Amino acid sequence: MKKLSLLVCSCLMGTFVFAQQANTSIAIIPEPVQITTHTGQFVLPAVLTVQAGSHEGMTPVLNLIKNKFSTATGKIIRVNAAAPTAALKLVLNKTTDNVIGKEGYYLSAKAKGITIRANTEAGLYYGVQTLLQLLPKEIEGKVVAKNIKWAVPIVDITDYPRFEWRGLMFDVSRHFFTKKEVMSYIDNMAKYKLNLFHWHLTDDEGWRIEIKSYPKLTTVGAYNVKREGSFGDFIPPKPNEPRTYGGYYTQDDIREVIKYAQQRFVNIMPEVDVPGHSLAAVVAYPELSATAGADKYVVRSGEKIMDWSKPGHPALVDNTLNPAGEFTYTFLDKVVGEIADLFPFGYIHMGGDECAKNFWEQSDQVKALMAKENLKTQEEVQSYFEKRLEKIVESKGKKFMGWDEILEGGIGPNAALMSWRGVKGGIEAAKLGHEVVMSPTTFVYLDYMQSDRIMEPHVYASLRLSKTYEFDPVPEGVDAKMIKGGQANLWTEQVYNIRQAEYMTWPRGFALAESVWSPASKKNFNTFFTKVEKHFARFNEAETKYAPSAYDPDFKPGRNADSTLNVTLTNEVPGLDIYYSFDNSYPDNFYPKYTGVLNIPIDATQLKVITYRGKQPVGRMISMPIDELKRRLGK
Repeated sequence: MKKLSLLVCSCLMGTFVFAQQANTSIAIIPEPVQITTHTGQFVLPAVLTVQAGSHEGMTPVLNLIKNKFSTATGKIIRVNAAAPTAALKLVLNKTTDNVIGKEGYYLSAKAKGITIRANTEAGLYYGVQTLLQLLPKEIEGKVVAKNIKWAVPIVDITDYPRFEWRGLMFDVSRHFFTKKEVMSYIDNMAKYKLNLFHWHLTDDEGWRIEIKSYPKLTTVGAYNVKREGSFGDFIPPKPNEPRTYGGYYTQDDIREVIKYAQQRFVNIMPEVDVPGHSLAAVVAYPELSATAGADKYVVRSGEKIMDWSKPGHPALVDNTLNPAGEFTYTFLDKVVGEIADLFPFGYIHMGGDECAKNFWEQSDQVKALMAKENLKTQEEVQSYFEKRLEKIVESKGKKFMGWDEILEGGIGPNAALMSWRGVKGGIEAAKLGHEVVMSPTTFVYLDYMQSDRIMEPHVYASLRLSKTYEFDPVPEGVDAKMIKGGQANLWTEQVYNIRQAEYMTWPRGFALAESVWSPASKKNFNTFFTKVEKHFARFNEAETKYAPSAYDPDFKPGRNADSTLNVTLTNEVPGLDIYYSFDNSYPDNFYPKYTGVLNIPIDATQLKVITYRGKQPVGRMISMPIDELKRRLGK
């Protein structure tokens, strides 16, 4: 018998001062399949014995327990393969339980201890994550918490995921995030049982992965001129400005992050975005372009690159790879080969979105390709490119995936599709027999504004928490077997640092987690938001940023019959009161309470509002310029 002992602190207080009772209000995100509550609590002993196997596969589960408890509780943790009286038992089923599948678990908290049972180590890991959510919020802290009663409610939980693909995409190309920051992002995913990290590694603003066959991809393509402000409207960099902003991951960095994710039962899917969004690659190797003068291009900092007001969004510089050049395919063969060797996950995402074709239309090489291959449209040209690329990916032992534009001109025979422009592309691909991951802008684009645009970094669209919570990866009329799952995407044009990345992801990431894990029949926004607020408190303990935007009201301006201005305020969260002022002072709950449409005084310049629950402010103070309301009416 092998016995492991971990001394977390040299001494413990002889007695606990129970200044805080354990929180018996259960708030688990994502919502489990079944919860049965009972009377009472189990109080963790000063020495926490964990019964578990000592084989390598258990290491991530035991590390999670040791790290959390050693940091927050100051308890002694002992792991023993055979401990009948252990406070926490982790049991792997000897015979597979088909109800809970690969990632499910049973958690039973009784008066004498806790048992988590699963078919796999992944199931045990998720069971432990649920256990942590049953403990007081201080379990998420970074120091030993004093005067806390470490107890869990007596409860029985049956749980398993609705979908196997539960993803978050993180764009590290528009702005670079360090290896440690990426790891912290993965940590928060794993807390909420998200298991697919889609790593967007290349774009016009930077190539972030070392490719030894083409070193200039990172020595040149990974850096640009630093700009801050409103991305997309930056002034073009001057020739003498230093191009030192950015960075990349070495292949050793990549291996380290992959291992880190595996220890949290998270797969990583890399994305190399081609043939569009490829300016960083073209700058490094101009021979990838079909356009003369590409050797004068520079890696984009955020200056205007496309004209989105015109059909086909023509590019102002050619940020595409040459579909008619054999060097393009030689290049991609080596790039994909090195990436396939690095990433164990079975899929590689190769982009395919927003490929401007105006430069292809002018290229003699592309015209010759169209004549040779009998291609009638530029969409068919891209399809030719995608199908050749699919063969390259498959030759490396991987499955090819792309955004829904790969449908245009004809999808390749074995391609998997990620549907982002709503669900239409996903429906079409599924009916054609292709695997689909749903990731529609309508519900899960985390770069969109979460509140009124005067409160958020400006993006062209908004996405409220309640709308994200409506996400269902399986549209009506589609064979659910073709839908692998769902995913949210965080593009980082307006996200300059990891704190803002956290702000944009949470709590909408909670809504995503519940949409891809929990039974659809158990979803209820009002119940969900009650849980969200408890997880806000947990994030405070963990020092993780989140958005309080759900407390902010919506503003809808209108005009009365006499042409005077009015405004309607609506709350996303039920049970809140809105207080307001027009006199430029800052309202509190002694000010007028909103009860219906407000007529705006003729000389008012500002409407200030704040939301309360009872006597406590919960929302941010918002100052809405009256001129902004007028602009929204178009006058």
